[in-house]
Amino acid sequence: MSRIAYVNGQYMPHRDGAVHIEDRGYQFADGVYEVFAVNKGKLVGEQGHLERLNHSLSELRIDWPLGRRALMVVVHEIVRRNHVRDGLVYIQITRGAAPRDHAFPQQAQSALVVTAKKSGPVDKQALCAGVDVITIDDIRWQRCDIKSVSLLPNVLGKQQAREAGAFEAWQVDNEGYVTEGTSTNAWIVTMEGELVTRDISSSILNGITRLAVLEAAAEAGVQINERPFTTAEAAAAREAFITSSTSHVKAVTRINRQSIGNGHVGELTAQILDLYLDYVDEHGGPQVADTWN
Repeated sequence: MSRIAYVNGQYMPHRDGAVHIEDRGYQFADGVYEVFAVNKGKLVGEQGHLERLNHSLSELRIDWPLGRRALMVVVHEIVRRNHVRDGLVYIQITRGAAPRDHAFPQQAQSALVVTAKKSGPVDKQALCAGVDVITIDDIRWQRCDIKSVSLLPNVLGKQQAREAGAFEAWQVDNEGYVTEGTSTNAWIVTMEGELVTRDISSSILNGITRLAVLEAAAEAGVQINERPFTTAEAAAAREAFITSSTSHVKAVTRINRQSIGNGHVGELTAQILDLYLDYVDEHGGPQVADTWN
């Protein structure tokens, strides 16, 4: 059966989905997106994704194409029509189609695309197998808190990682501190057993999985410190991992070809993965409210 997409008010075969050639997302990357994980037939972190989407739209002064409830009706319908039990839902909203001009059009109707695709259930063994990470200069704009479709620096960084035989690239700011991965949040565990990840600012995207991990770890009594860490500190860490809606909690075992800890998934990383999965099963995602306000 063909995948089904929702494009500007219509459900249609995925292969037939299209937007106008003067859509500002295509012309200027003038749009935002969200990616929901679907776990066991349920959306993960629904409220958090909606709050972050609202933040991104508000900061770019793009109107909601539908009300929140109506949008979620579409999202759930796309999940149903594509028979997704485990997988992803992608939402993209742009300022819409208008004659090409850098300034906002006087009249524009926000454009909406929603798609979904299946994946297998969470594979804990694969997540704990460990991946390589390299470090690169962070060349992105200064509003990384906005989930913009303007991802060219991320694309270049991810390609650099692939060509180096790595899974991910951790981006490093001008002061030598890791911000985040090209599509993930970055974490380390110090030799003292402290869980460290970058604090929230315009330098990183506040990941929904990141928030759920923080809540699950805090509930379990894990020592947490939200602060910047350097590449040298990462290299000397006991453990490292990445988080995202697609990677969940994935162990990092080498950074710049140097083994982290004993070169295998760390004890706390494996524990965090279990805590996260249990937390999502119980709560459906992070419980933090008004994080982006």
